[in-house]
Amino acid sequence: MLGLQYLQRKIMHHSAVNIVFVSSAVVSIVILPKMRRILAAESLILFVLLGTAIAAPSHQRTTQGDALRVWRNNRRYKSHGLQTTNWGLDNALISFRNESEYLTESKAEGHTQEADYLPHGLPGQPMGIKFRQYSGYVTVDAKAGRALFYYFTEAVRDPSKQPLVLWLNGGPGCSSLGFGAMAEVGPFRVNPDGKTVHFNRYTWNQVANILFLESPAGVGFSYSNTSSDYSKHSGDRRTAKDAYTFLMKWFIRFPQYKFRDFYIAGESYAGNYIPELAATILHHQRLSQASFINFKGIMVGNGIMNSDTDNIGQITYPWTHALISDETYEGLINNCIKSNVDEILCEVLELKMSLEMGNIDPYSIYAPLCLTNSSELAKQEEAEIPGYDPCSDDYVFTYFNTPDVQKAIHANVTNLNYTWNQCSNVISNWTDYASTVLPIYRHLIATGLRILLLSGDTDTVVPVTSTRLSINELKLPIATPWYPWLNGDEVGGYTVIYKGLTFATVRGAGHEVPAFQPSRALTLFKSFLAGKPLPG
Repeated sequence: MLGLQYLQRKIMHHSAVNIVFVSSAVVSIVILPKMRRILAAESLILFVLLGTAIAAPSHQRTTQGDALRVWRNNRRYKSHGLQTTNWGLDNALISFRNESEYLTESKAEGHTQEADYLPHGLPGQPMGIKFRQYSGYVTVDAKAGRALFYYFTEAVRDPSKQPLVLWLNGGPGCSSLGFGAMAEVGPFRVNPDGKTVHFNRYTWNQVANILFLESPAGVGFSYSNTSSDYSKHSGDRRTAKDAYTFLMKWFIRFPQYKFRDFYIAGESYAGNYIPELAATILHHQRLSQASFINFKGIMVGNGIMNSDTDNIGQITYPWTHALISDETYEGLINNCIKSNVDEILCEVLELKMSLEMGNIDPYSIYAPLCLTNSSELAKQEEAEIPGYDPCSDDYVFTYFNTPDVQKAIHANVTNLNYTWNQCSNVISNWTDYASTVLPIYRHLIATGLRILLLSGDTDTVVPVTSTRLSINELKLPIATPWYPWLNGDEVGGYTVIYKGLTFATVRGAGHEVPAFQPSRALTLFKSFLAGKPLPG
């Protein structure tokens, strides 16, 4: 969400406006002729009167959706986009290293599977947990001192027979440990005390071995000893390259998982990460590298895909759900899409849209907020979604910043000079990105890779409207028409099967689908791994 101070800085650099600051709470704006033509008076008045409240500091930490919004705002008027038509074919991305080189490097670094084993599991976990857990670092660039942190949980039953799934969260800059593992698909949830964890009955390691990667360096416990990695070299290209290097070395450390059925899953900005990494793996395999990665498919939830259609969907969704006025909707459509973009007007209109939506959770519009005082807590309990705790981010933050927890999971071995966060405060610049991954999807579809795109239908950050518009751009023939899929006896959502891709909605789920609807998400996951249509 854009704050008033940010808008003030932007407007001060615009020739159409003079700004006089009377106090921290009162702003007087003199509108010159150009601004009169592009800004409705009521929008500006609303901006002035209510902007101070929006600018007030929040006690909440950055969420995955917040990080995505910041990235979108920073890149909207810049041209740092990557061409994705031939993603993975360029020499800058392909390493030309064979497995023996990775093996030699791994042996020199001295990290072993046994050293990463967690004999007591996670600190504070309940008694009786039998499945094995591992965590530690994999060096992806020894010269730069760049290492990525992972947490790995084997399947509850028959891990030697279950597939391997790599989970990636988005941002860019958000932790798969903090979100994916501890709030969505992992085996545990942190309790309100911030010290203990309880078992997640809908954990995905019921049917798979799950590998959670904090990526890129600067996210969570992952780090670099080269500061420019955070300010000059973070972006889609290096993230894909480092993730590929991580996988090659991880398979050397865990050779029993070579040739196992392998999938990549995730959400949000991982809508870029996942297809980019998938294409990178496939291109290396064409060069007779990484042949032991038995790559089967990808699963992306509420993921970005294509800037133009993503933006239209973001505007359409709140209007069709009666969250914003006709005037704001028309202003956004007429001034903020494709070639019609007016920077200042769009930022004010976006603020107006947020003000009209009010104090709701944009990542799940019907979910309760994390409240603090007793009267608010009473209201929160009345509005609860079963199994969902809007304050869980606070518990996770406390847990992973506990020194004993960090020691137990082999984390923070370099004594980082910043706290662990769900979303990075260290990465200061995202230098390259793909404005569309549709060309990559066309390539992946042609290879026969299994693809599931899912969308929680209460998210405004990457809404279902964006995903549907983006899929339509692929112009795929329909194999199985739209139908309601079932979770038990209830409608879990709706699905359509295209030739080469399946799309499914999840009813009542937000941006992080498994956090809001864990049972329905697990049904989706099981069907995806089995290669079967969702039950109807």
